[in-house]
Amino acid sequence: MSRPFPLSDEEIIDIPPPKRRRWRRWVIAAAVLLFISLSRSLSIFVSALWFGSLGFQDVYWYILKLKIGLFVFFGLLTVFILRGAFWLLDRMFSTQGLTTRTIRLNNQTISFSPGRFLRPMAWIVAAMFGLIYGVAMNSDWQAFALYFHQPAAEQFDPIFNKPLSFYLFSLPVYDSISSWLVVLAGVLLVAALGYSFLTLPERVLKVASRSVVSGTAFGAVSVALSALFASLAWLTYLSRFPYLWDDHQTFSGVTYTEANYLLPALLFVAIALVAAAAISLVNAFTRRSIGLLLIGVALPVLVYVVGVVIVPTYVQSFIVKPNELGRETPYIQHNIAATRHAFALDQIEQRNFEAENSVQALNLSTNSTSLENIRLWDWQALQDTLKQIQAIRTYYDFPDVDVDRYQIGGQTRQTMVAAREIAVDKLPEASRNWINQKLIYTHGYGLTMNTANGFTPEGMPRFIVSNMPVESTSADIKVTRPEIYFGQETNTEVYVKTKQKEFDYPQGEKNNYTTYQGNGGIKLGGPFRRMLLAWALGDIGKLPFSDDVTSESHVMIRRNILEIVNGLAPFLIYDKDPYIVLSKDGRLFWMIDAYTQSATYPYSRHHRVSNYSVNYLRNSVKVVIDAYHGTANFYVFDQQDPLIAAYRATFPSLFQNADQMPSDLRLHVRYPETMFKAQGEVYGLYHTQNGNVFFQREDVWSVANRISVDEQNSKQMEPIDPYFVLMQLPDEKATNEFVLILPFTPANRNNMIGWLAGRSDGDHYGKLIAYNFPQGRLIDGPVQIESRIDQNAQLSAQFSLWNQQGSRVIRGHLLVIPLGRSLLFVEPIYLQATRSPMPELRLVVLATQERLGYGTNFDEAMTSLFGEAGRPAVQEAGKKPEAEPAPGAAKPSVSPAVSPPENQTVQQLINRALQEFEEYQRLTAQGKLAEAGQKLEQHKRTLEELKRVGGKQQ
Repeated sequence: MSRPFPLSDEEIIDIPPPKRRRWRRWVIAAAVLLFISLSRSLSIFVSALWFGSLGFQDVYWYILKLKIGLFVFFGLLTVFILRGAFWLLDRMFSTQGLTTRTIRLNNQTISFSPGRFLRPMAWIVAAMFGLIYGVAMNSDWQAFALYFHQPAAEQFDPIFNKPLSFYLFSLPVYDSISSWLVVLAGVLLVAALGYSFLTLPERVLKVASRSVVSGTAFGAVSVALSALFASLAWLTYLSRFPYLWDDHQTFSGVTYTEANYLLPALLFVAIALVAAAAISLVNAFTRRSIGLLLIGVALPVLVYVVGVVIVPTYVQSFIVKPNELGRETPYIQHNIAATRHAFALDQIEQRNFEAENSVQALNLSTNSTSLENIRLWDWQALQDTLKQIQAIRTYYDFPDVDVDRYQIGGQTRQTMVAAREIAVDKLPEASRNWINQKLIYTHGYGLTMNTANGFTPEGMPRFIVSNMPVESTSADIKVTRPEIYFGQETNTEVYVKTKQKEFDYPQGEKNNYTTYQGNGGIKLGGPFRRMLLAWALGDIGKLPFSDDVTSESHVMIRRNILEIVNGLAPFLIYDKDPYIVLSKDGRLFWMIDAYTQSATYPYSRHHRVSNYSVNYLRNSVKVVIDAYHGTANFYVFDQQDPLIAAYRATFPSLFQNADQMPSDLRLHVRYPETMFKAQGEVYGLYHTQNGNVFFQREDVWSVANRISVDEQNSKQMEPIDPYFVLMQLPDEKATNEFVLILPFTPANRNNMIGWLAGRSDGDHYGKLIAYNFPQGRLIDGPVQIESRIDQNAQLSAQFSLWNQQGSRVIRGHLLVIPLGRSLLFVEPIYLQATRSPMPELRLVVLATQERLGYGTNFDEAMTSLFGEAGRPAVQEAGKKPEAEPAPGAAKPSVSPAVSPPENQTVQQLINRALQEFEEYQRLTAQGKLAEAGQKLEQHKRTLEELKRVGGKQQ
């Protein structure tokens, strides 16, 4: 029953509001921070173990300590500078802008204190910028590491006369610090303006005198402006140097206008900014005039507009443009010299190459070794074939095929080598469980090796090493440790040395198993360490509870070889084409070319290399990784590179001298393709050293193009990729030299102008030779040879016929082979059934400047091209007919052509010509177009001989 009257004041119970449970928020925040800290600590723990397993734990700790040091130093320094400045502003404005004040809103009086808001905000802003710049400087650890270990440099730029080390090592650090100071000064200026704004309500309410408040505000803003002007002055001073590598349409580097007007003007702008900083500082403690501040701001702006904008624009338009060649020639010469040095083009040896047309110029008998090693296997066609005949199981893969050279039967032979890796993602769906993927299917197995021009009668590769278990047909080649635990497709972690046997290789209906005997990976150890590793690997649900995994088991992480090198030395860039090497004792190693690069080399032009824009490139390091143990060794091959010298000083335990590489591995070092391709692109323009010719672009070269045919039979032009040839270079004594070749044509033309050779063997490693053709003669290039092949009636008809019978013709990479004083063009032709991705060699096309021949194998093509003169050249090299049909096998569809014998009478030649023409018609009617084409070529040579003999008799 309710009471009829209200409660008295004594009866009112004051119920306190519930306490806010802020402690929950703090607990949640602490838990999140603890989780982040533990995760980060665990990542550090695992990374340290991984580096330690490879023997480079000191490398990791140095990088980690440097990163932490930069983060702490710049983070705390940022907080100290900003918070100290905010504290000074707080003290300056404490009596004017931060006192409690009363304002009226909607006829209500409200009291508030700005200080209660600004003081916590000052800590937040300082901490935020401290975190930002701690992380930013942490990410620049490589620049600071190089700065601390930079070597002395003797080379100076022609404009500022600064040493090369200044641009490679010092300037990046100065730029980072300068940008940091400008941002801090900008934050302080905004804060000073904000505090000054808070004095406005005080002046309106006349709480404080106008003069006192105005003086404080002007003083604070003037000091902040002075700091901003000073930091901008340093930034402007440093901004002059990047003009040294700025790319212009004609050349790169400082131009006439920039050297004589723009760069001096920027120096005056920096001086004007220093003067403005001094004016603002004087204004802070003396006059405190807004007019003086405006003068300080206007001075550098005026100098900039006049000196940087107006004057250079006038000079460029009315002085330089009408006389551009004369004005820019000295600066063009700087660009040519710097670019050639930055890409090592100044070390190229120049030679003349006559490129004669005669058969005698080829020196077939002298170059028999080169003929024996001409590569007829296109790597893509061979890769497709290997996946069909050597993968054995669906979960094996050949990710790449590489060209190398090996001693076989006492001779150096060019070979094609491919590693057989395991791809666990290709396991049958029912087999994709934790035990199979982590414990059993742990490694690839072995490799294949075949001669670069060896074929069976069926058009298949003639293997030296193949099958599972490994079989070798040569006593010189053996494989003792075929397991591949580290490779290009090993992208998952596995556990080895477990109770579970590892799958080694299939053999018939049975599988062979093995147990890892190496020392690669991280030891799991006791339960606690095992639990930590399981957490780090995301395997917490399986690893701690597996009975097969013991304390002696090892976990292999980061098994991809590119991940290994990028983890150990992220400051280098790596070639995307690692290659497998078989050592003398039968072990497998991966070899990777590593490069140092920079984009700040003075006066050098930028080019794209592996998704980097660089104007300096050196192949300074070769990395060798054991495919079984996973150990990595970094060998320095360029002692003159200042960048690698700085990295060696930073990480002395990481790098070794080139002479410490085992001699059997040293035999397989090759000129790096990425470097060679970049040098070729640069050389196309910068082979010219005359400034006038360079400016007018009179002698620009391009990498020679070739015609490629896709699956839809559509043709397109694309640059030729560099290719390896085992040959005797012109005017050299070595007969089996492994050379990387790249042909050139004049820009927008198809005739060849020269070729570049990169040497790989012995003391000649790393040397480049440029062979220049005579400028008075036109020499057919690859596209023109391809056109001649397309225009050959018999070949064209044969290609059309094959493309219409459930198969596809694949044109191999056209090779330009320098022989003697002439050129030999080689193109293999493959036939691939539409229902089978396995190409088979069907034709070999050879050409010179005046002749074209082809056959089902190299012997037949040589005979077709040169007649009987071609056969002794091949036989002299000790080469047996590699595609000779086995007993009972079908004979080739294209028979070798025979050259007309010498010393025949006119009547004998006429009779022979008639007989050949009748045979040509008969073969054409029977649909044997390839044989008909051979007969037609023979008929043409008979007619040529008839014309020659008839002319003599007349």
